[in-house]
This record gives sequence, C-alpha cells and structure tokens, in this order.
Amino acid sequence: MSISRRTVLASGLALPLAAPLAACDRISAEPTPPNVPPLKSVAPCPFGAAIKAMQIDDPDWVALARANVSQLTPEWEMKMEYVLADGLDRPNFDRSDAIAAFAQANGMALHGHTLIWYSQGKEAFAGLSGAAFDRAFDGYIAALAGRYRGKVRSWDVVNEPILDDGSALRDCHWSARYGHDGYMLRAFEKARIADPDGVLFLNEYNQESVPAKGAQFLKLVERLLKAGCPLQGLGLQSHLWIDIPDGVIAAYMREIAQFGLPIHVSELDCTLRTENPLDLRSQADRLARQTARVTELAEAFTALPPAQRFAFTVWGLRDTDSWYRQGDKDDGRDKPLPFDSFGRPNPMAAALAEAFRA
Repeated sequence: MSISRRTVLASGLALPLAAPLAACDRISAEPTPPNVPPLKSVAPCPFGAAIKAMQIDDPDWVALARANVSQLTPEWEMKMEYVLADGLDRPNFDRSDAIAAFAQANGMALHGHTLIWYSQGKEAFAGLSGAAFDRAFDGYIAALAGRYRGKVRSWDVVNEPILDDGSALRDCHWSARYGHDGYMLRAFEKARIADPDGVLFLNEYNQESVPAKGAQFLKLVERLLKAGCPLQGLGLQSHLWIDIPDGVIAAYMREIAQFGLPIHVSELDCTLRTENPLDLRSQADRLARQTARVTELAEAFTALPPAQRFAFTVWGLRDTDSWYRQGDKDDGRDKPLPFDSFGRPNPMAAALAEAFRA
C-alpha cells in the first residue's frame, strides 16, 4: 500500500513498538555498519543530499556533508512558497543564495528545486488573470532560473503533476490557465530561455512503486517529448516504503530508461513505518526489508548506461533531518536516511555503498 507524502505527518502512521524519545538512536539494537566509505567516493554519479539553509550553521551536518556529498538540492527555500512569501513584487532569495554560496565554496554541484509545483503559488497569483497571469508566470521562472544560471547544474522544472492513484493529472491553478500539458510545456520553454545550460527535469514520486502512477508518468513524458518540450531528464523521487514488492522498482527503472534521458534519483528515503496499526514486526525485520528495497533501487540505477546516471540524491543525511522525523508523531525510531542522528552510518548507508560498488 502506498504512503502519501503529504499526509504522513498529520496522520501519524504506525511505527515500530513505541520507545521513549530519549532513547532515540543511543540504544539502537542494530549494529553500526563497519567501514562504510564516503558515499560520494563510490557512487557512479554525483551523490546528493537535500539541504536546509539552517544546516549551514550546524558543524556536524557540514562535516558529514563534506565527507559524503557532491551535490545539493534545496529542500524548501527555493520553492515558490518561500520565494514569494512576501508577494510577487518582493521575491526572497536570501536562503537560496546562502545555499548556492555554500555549494560553490565546498565544490558541490547544485540542483534547482523547484520552479513550478501544483501545491504552491495559488495565493501569490490570486486575482491575476489573462496577460497579467502570463507575465507573472513567465517572470517568476525568468527571475529564479535566471538568478542561478551558471550556478545550478539542473532544475526540477515541474514537480508532482500526477494524482496519487495515477488516474489523471492534477487539477491546479496552473492547469486552469494553460491546460494540464500546457502549463508544463510553457514552464519548460521559459526555463530553457532563462537557463539554456541547465538540465531540465520532470520530477514525481511513487512512480516506481504505484503501477498506475508510473504508467501515467510514462505517457506524460511521451506526450511532452512529441510536443517538442525541452524536457531533458526524469526525476524519480523514490520515497520508498518497506513493503514494495520485490522486483517492482527494478522493472520500472528499465521501463523509464527506454526514453534514453538522464535519470535522477532525486529524493530517496525509505521509512520503516507502515499503515497497519497491528504491524508488530521487529526493528531488525523492518531494516532488512528497507535494505532490500534500497539495494534494488541502487542496483537498478547503477545498471543504467553511464550517460543516464545523472545523480543519486537522498532527502536528508541524518534520520533527524528527515520530514518523517518532524512533529509530535515521531517516536525516535524511524531510520529513513543513510546516517543516524549522530552521523553514524545506518544499514541504508552500507546498502548504498555495496550496491554502488557491485
């Protein structure tokens, strides 16, 4: 059963048997994987991580990132909700500028995330119609992509255009003006003008794990390419869960690779949570399932032709950086990322390193 990214924190999915928060990672029963090399040293492409601007001031996070990461993706502060928090006429680039400067100072590439997303911009564009809406839409892309031209390697131009069940494309304020495919075509065309050298991606989640959504994504890519869209890369967010059936991820990777476009595993994490409140599997059992899923993904990615291995990005480095570990539903035991709260390798880090070196 799929897990919705947008509702997990509010709904409080079932976790392994409750433990006091103070226990966190200190009394973890699973051993620390030994001798895990820096992940950027074994990955077959740039190895990336999401970043929040405040992490630049965290010396422990900085040390872990410098050791393991060669590419960064702003987790939030390059999104429209932050940039246009004060309105269309007062865009805010302070935190994205700080992230860009940090990446440059540390020799890391930067992936822009994201230009157009169905869930953001409605308030900022409220009251606009016709030519005024068009000017604002085009102007926003020109301002953001133009500002970081030459500083970013690539862009998520359109983010998450497909309904969770894969039945159709999402209705949103962008599609109401331009049509479902139309707003994407316009966004890619304007991004190409603003940043001619950036690699332009379409980014989506659950496509490798929900068959109907994957099929809808493949149809969308085919339509956009036939329409002359300057789409140059495909983003698989890969927010995985432990009960995805064996073989499903690898099979989809083979399907999506048939377009010949670069592929970015753009937001990998793998929660130990499930939607079954009666799931009493041990932490060790859950970690074994997680290792299997992450290994399958990394091996399938590594098997791609070199030109299609664009980047491999985890959505945070330490468990406590994860969106799964925010809010009052967290019991301190989910381990969705490669490192624990102290920067020690989790089983996921060992699984990635082994798969990359296979």
